[in-house]
Parts: sequence; C-alpha cells; structure tokens
Amino acid sequence: MYRFFVQPQINQDDHRVFGYEVLLRKQEDDNWILPRHFTDISVADQAKLLEETAASLKTAVNNQVLAFNLNNQQLRHPLTLGTIIALKKRIAPAALTIELTEAPTLEEMKQFSLAVHQYGIGLVLDDVGTGSNTYQNVRDLLPFVDEIKFAMQNLRMSGEGDLIPASLAFWAQIAREYRLRLILEGVENADDQALAKQYGITLHQGYLYGKPSLV
Repeated sequence: MYRFFVQPQINQDDHRVFGYEVLLRKQEDDNWILPRHFTDISVADQAKLLEETAASLKTAVNNQVLAFNLNNQQLRHPLTLGTIIALKKRIAPAALTIELTEAPTLEEMKQFSLAVHQYGIGLVLDDVGTGSNTYQNVRDLLPFVDEIKFAMQNLRMSGEGDLIPASLAFWAQIAREYRLRLILEGVENADDQALAKQYGITLHQGYLYGKPSLV
C-alpha cells in the first residue's frame, strides 16, 4: 500500500503554513518506507492519492499549495502531462506545483512549462546545486520555472555541510536574478533560521517545522 506523507512549508514573514510537499511512502509490514523505485506506482495512481490528500488537508479552503515530485522517467511518460492537468482541475481551487527532481532537457522543459502554466500549475526545480541539478545543468532551464529549492540536508549527508553558506549565497543571488521564489529545505534549528535570514530567505521547510507525517 502507498500513501503520501506531508511536510509543511512555512513563510517566516507571517509564520503561516503556505503549502505541503507530498512524499510517497510504501507500507511494508508495520513500517512506512521509501519506495525502491518511485515509478513502481503510476503517476495516475499517485494523482488519486494526491486528490485524497488534498481533501484531508483542506488545501483549497486554506489557500495552500501541494508540491508533487516528478523524476525524468515520470516526466517523459506520455500520460503524465494529461494526468497532472486533470488532477489540477479536480483539486481546484487548491494550488499545485510540480517539483522536478532531475533536470530535463531544455526542449522538454519548454514544452512542459508552457503546458502546465496554462492551467495555473507552478513549476519548481528541486535540489539545486546537488546531484544532476548543478548550475551548469539548470542555468538554461531557470526562465521556465517559478521556484527553486535548495536542500541543505543533501550537503550534510554527503559530508559537505561546510559548503552550505557559500552555496546558499550563490543560489539566493540566482533566485533574485531570475525573479524566482527560493525555498530552503533542511531547516532544523535556530542557526539554520538565522542563516536563511542572512540571505533574505523566508520560505522554509524542515524538521524544525515538522517531520513528514500521514494525514
């Protein structure tokens, strides 16, 4: 069985939960674990789960965003775009954003961005600065997205936590340059909040505000 866990996203300006990232989990015995492959469950089935999650959270009533992850294999499936557009119509007026966990090709980004923006769906580049989402790989994609996410936990897990301040300063500047929202992930304590404030980053996500949980 699959379910979505949700993690709140906080706007420090007014300390309000403005959205939730939905994170897929699979039940094995009595434990909820990360799926071995996120493609083990179709995007269509994930959309049904997301619709149920939106209803439970009352995101439409509370004017909150649901952020849904797609990797390149899912993005390239011929039925994905239609599934997402249909989902947006069903959960309206709740807001929906798609977080791309991998950098697609420029042509793929152009087509996907044009299509989803016609239906008021936001587009996010996830995990910028780590994995395949280096600046060199995503630079030409930035005009087509609304938001970038910088995940401090990725650098901590790879033993590169000392690189966080310089990397964050760089991506905060990129966000300003391209007029993008920037969400800081991995906010765990007051020191992380202070670091975010230093670079003017008010959109936060992390264990300090809540671990992923079932609704």
